[in-house]
Amino acid sequence: MSTPRVLRPFAHRNYRVLISALAISVFGTGMWAVAMVYQVIALGGGPIQLSLVATCSSIGLLAFVLMGGIAADRLPRRRLIISVEAANLVAIAAVTLLAMTGLLQLWHLAAAAFLLGVGAAFFFPAYSAILPRILPAEDLLAANGMEGTMRPLLQQAAGPAVAGMVVASFSPGAAIGWISLCHLAALVILNFLGQELVPDPGTAASVSAEDEPTAKRSSVLADLREGVSYTLKTPWLLWTLLWAVVSVLIFIGPIEVLLPFAVADQLGGDSKTFGFLLGIFGIGGAVGALITASLRLPRRYLSVMLLCWGAGALPIAVIGFTDSFWVMAVALFVVGATGSAGQVIWGTLLQRRVPSHLLGRISSLDFFVSLALMPVSMALAGPLGEVVPIWLIFLLVGLALPLLAVLALTFGGMLKDEIEHPLERKLEPVEPASA
Repeated sequence: MSTPRVLRPFAHRNYRVLISALAISVFGTGMWAVAMVYQVIALGGGPIQLSLVATCSSIGLLAFVLMGGIAADRLPRRRLIISVEAANLVAIAAVTLLAMTGLLQLWHLAAAAFLLGVGAAFFFPAYSAILPRILPAEDLLAANGMEGTMRPLLQQAAGPAVAGMVVASFSPGAAIGWISLCHLAALVILNFLGQELVPDPGTAASVSAEDEPTAKRSSVLADLREGVSYTLKTPWLLWTLLWAVVSVLIFIGPIEVLLPFAVADQLGGDSKTFGFLLGIFGIGGAVGALITASLRLPRRYLSVMLLCWGAGALPIAVIGFTDSFWVMAVALFVVGATGSAGQVIWGTLLQRRVPSHLLGRISSLDFFVSLALMPVSMALAGPLGEVVPIWLIFLLVGLALPLLAVLALTFGGMLKDEIEHPLERKLEPVEPASA
């Protein structure tokens, strides 16, 4: 019996090590989201102090994500990932020790949040860049789908749920202590990441992770210019990033800021209803990622990706009209599923079409443009909702995203590009990395 496509990456030892460590680390991140909130409250903080601590994490991420991409292209990625996890452990362990001794202050939490944001800025470009070196090309879609399935389940569901129980039963400090153990376990596991990596999917050759070529470039600025120049000269990449920038600007604010008001006004719901709907949105994302990981990469991969993101966003238009909980739930499930499916394809395209020596920088640039306008979107949504009916905002968002997808497909020349650069071809088998 052949192995299901979604499970094929697990045939490679290095992938099993990496995904196990990532799962534990992501679970700890989910716990931190809850433990941090109640630790701030336990220290006498209110909404302003909580916002400050949470903002420090975002500042660390956005300030260093481009540098993280440059580091992923300059430094051995295995060492970089292990170093980041070690730094995360030090930050959380310090907070745990301070909490246990009664010396913890708000600025300690803010500093730890900032360091965790910086860690994420370095970790994820390196993770994205190392995957093609430990897996053959035909398994990358399944690997990205597995991450897309795992992240909402562990970071948005299981981690916060466990943290809530620990905080309720013991204390926020106890929950942070458990987060320390998560990062310790992830660090130990990462040290088992083998030296034999696959440098060129489709061959059985291997190269030591410590021997990864690190180009000698004139400056960090030159590295950044090289990544930006490649993006500007690559239409499918440029127009997808432009689509992402605009879509984040018009999508995030209504979902994060205006959806609670739609829930209250149209459904008569409260915070529990809103939380449940967000949970359905996350479950949709996990299902979409899992289904995509189980299938072949589409021949028309750019068209399918933008179809998922564009046409899949149409149900947003009905959110402002319906007074049915289940209609709203189905709409959010579909948007979550199609958005995640497109994201899995997108991550795979970066790993398969971007040159290896640029992958870290392009991944970080993608991360940066996807996050940079989130605060702007949320800041604009509230005032806009005061002067424009909420139903009209959701309607315009639901209609605008498909239109933007068509524009990206057209001006990016993607219909022609995806035919000229086929990716779903027969590849020679690669032996599972066992060293």
